[in-house]
Amino acid sequence: MKDKLTVGLGVTGSFCTHRTLLKAIDDILLTDDKIEFLPILSYNAANTDTRFGKAEDLKKELEKKTGKKPIETITDAEPVGPSGILDAMIIAPCTGNTLAKLNLGITDTPVLMAAKAHLRNNKPLILFISTNDALGNNLKNIADLYNKKNITFVPFAQDDPVKKPNSLISKPEFILPAIKEALKGKQLQPVIAKD
Repeated sequence: MKDKLTVGLGVTGSFCTHRTLLKAIDDILLTDDKIEFLPILSYNAANTDTRFGKAEDLKKELEKKTGKKPIETITDAEPVGPSGILDAMIIAPCTGNTLAKLNLGITDTPVLMAAKAHLRNNKPLILFISTNDALGNNLKNIADLYNKKNITFVPFAQDDPVKKPNSLISKPEFILPAIKEALKGKQLQPVIAKD
């Protein structure tokens, strides 16, 4: 039996969510010494500087927190499946673009390749959604993925129903409980978080 659970941490766009994610990872690592993260970055997360931060700073911070250099290429992400190194994988944040591609089986980023490779091992994939069109064009993708084997969600809620009525974001405090439930083959409930 392994001493620690290894969880793939797929980081995509939704740059405004990265600070929240990094704090949540800190909290998890401080409270649970039986879990370790392997960061995997989408091309956008790995290479795009925004008003929310620089890509290089994100990579350095993830490496410092996890002790592991982030995976940044499809080639490096593909062995996740054959090696079976992950006990679970979370995509956090999981953008609308990533939701749509995941639902359609498109694997054109390191995160999507890692997710595809990981799912073939019949192990859990957890989605931390963060998208402005969750209740619009992506609602169908959320519904489809919700009904797929081994895919669960970190509970989510509308983040600004007045200004962004189609937007949903998962709650960071539910990341660890969602991972633990997914490892038992269950969806953490309620999936629609109460404010």
